[in-house]
Amino acid sequence: MDNRLKKNTSAGRESRGVSDLERQPPEESFVSSDERRKMFRSEWLQEALPNPPEIKGFHLCWLSTTNQYDPIHKRVRLGYTPVKAEEVPGFENYKVKSGEHAGLVAVNEMILYKLPNDVYQEMMTELHHNAPMDEQEKIRIQQEQLLNTKDSNGKRLGQVEGDGMNFDQTVKAPIFN
Repeated sequence: MDNRLKKNTSAGRESRGVSDLERQPPEESFVSSDERRKMFRSEWLQEALPNPPEIKGFHLCWLSTTNQYDPIHKRVRLGYTPVKAEEVPGFENYKVKSGEHAGLVAVNEMILYKLPNDVYQEMMTELHHNAPMDEQEKIRIQQEQLLNTKDSNGKRLGQVEGDGMNFDQTVKAPIFN
């Protein structure tokens, strides 16, 4: 037999079993059975992005680095800031190791960003309350114009059936979550 293939017992090496005992994971990284059950369920829900824990005073959202219509630099101008892995406990596995986004929380091309709640409320109110109310006002004006339109004989071209649309209600802006 070739001497190179023989096991050298005098080399002073420890057995692999000893080193396995030293590689035990720290207890704080263990997941509780409830968390493990939730993780298992979420695997079957086809959720691509994990739900981050709340950061008090901020609204969190995932932004795409590849979306040309809604680029990240546009959101940064509005007040969005990236979330660092240290800010969200349990998301260490989602930390970008190197590159432009090093230290941030990311999944594939999506990066976690935060926006102060007061700015978020302003934006949502503008986009999902004020803008629709402005559109409603335009429709009301068009309706009034159509109802007052007459043909060449002076006959009205439009009429309201039933109760019509009630544009006179004032709607209070909601609080967005």
